[in-house]
Amino acid sequence: MNKELFDLASWAVETAKMAGAAASRAEISRERSVEIGYRQQKPENIKEAAKRTLNMEVFVDGRYSGQTTSDLRREALKKFIADAVASTRLLAEDPFRSLPDPRYYQGRSEKDLELNDPEYNGYTPEERHATAKVLESACLQAGGDKVISVTSSVQDGFTESVLLASNGVLGYQASTYYLSLAEMTARDLGDRRPNGYYYAVSVKRKSLPSPETIGMEAAKRTLDLLGAVKIKTEKLPIIIQNQQVPRWMSGLLAAMRGASIQQKRSFLADKKEQQIASSKLTLVDDPFVPGGLGSRLYDGDGMAAKKRVMIDHGVLKEFFVDWYYSRKLGWEPTTAGPANLIIPPGTRSLEEIMNDLGRGILITGFIGGNSNSTTGDASIGINGKLFENGVPVQSIAEMNIADNHLQFWHKLAEAADDPWFYSSWRTPSLVFTDVVVSGA
Repeated sequence: MNKELFDLASWAVETAKMAGAAASRAEISRERSVEIGYRQQKPENIKEAAKRTLNMEVFVDGRYSGQTTSDLRREALKKFIADAVASTRLLAEDPFRSLPDPRYYQGRSEKDLELNDPEYNGYTPEERHATAKVLESACLQAGGDKVISVTSSVQDGFTESVLLASNGVLGYQASTYYLSLAEMTARDLGDRRPNGYYYAVSVKRKSLPSPETIGMEAAKRTLDLLGAVKIKTEKLPIIIQNQQVPRWMSGLLAAMRGASIQQKRSFLADKKEQQIASSKLTLVDDPFVPGGLGSRLYDGDGMAAKKRVMIDHGVLKEFFVDWYYSRKLGWEPTTAGPANLIIPPGTRSLEEIMNDLGRGILITGFIGGNSNSTTGDASIGINGKLFENGVPVQSIAEMNIADNHLQFWHKLAEAADDPWFYSSWRTPSLVFTDVVVSGA
């Protein structure tokens, strides 16, 4: 616990009460971040930032507002909080705005989530620069004579925060993160200049792949885009690569949020306990993954985090409903949004699956696209590889998938054994049958 942040949050809540707030919640955070970008083996940008922030929520005469400041001097904060209370009085009443019932603060796990790298303070500028150089060099070497340009980036940061409410919740979180990224633009036929990248994020530096691995993978993914064509429209199996699954699945999750349901913008609103997908789909929201990028002991409302099965063998079991929308809906609250989303992996490798599928498309990237949370209709551009009997035979691009989520997820046939670990989405590659891919 950071006593300085705790004392300031306590003072802010008390100051809001003295200014006339019926209730309040204060979150004070301290952040430090560093970013170094390389191009042509020289630093292209170097950024370092440190900030402290107060997010103040006040409840006054049935009215609510949330306001933010980075000036944490007490003399400045006293006026900021008084002005926040005064301006809140001018807003329309909202009978559903309140702090959560304190019973939802109870039962919080005491598990050590291992979110704070003890070696962070020993990470030197020299090591950051060396990592960025290796990322770029590995990508350049793997790209060979097809390289037009390569950039690399390393980022890292530390954040700690205290959350305190006038009705008793107290929370403290501290975490670190590291990101390594390489990006390459390649020379192709005509004036085509395909661009590819690869990255990894982790709360601990030692958990990242080596910079050599990331740089080479970025080059490989870019070279895989060379010679891409638009093939004819066809119904065939597709595989969405593990790293790309969240992009498509986000359209499904948008309809699982309390705000979408309350505002009549969810095609899943009346589907709880119904089969909305193939029995091959199970989706778990787990806030307790050690070192998970989305791991937490409590959510933004201060409610104790819980592990939840959101979709169980295709059956919709839960929604993401925060305290405010739970009151508007008359439902039991769950949480405002996901922590770590996990699809259990299968038992077969991607290669084994591709060998058995015959002809299909491995989707390695999505382009643009849209998803309608009201109807479930979605459309998105794709690039990837056409394969036959497990062997890639043609890069494809400028093609499109258009479907409805309620139909599409019933086509899920299998999950591979390759979960992606460098995100709060821990998803394996997913196999879908009989998908229409639109092209020439």
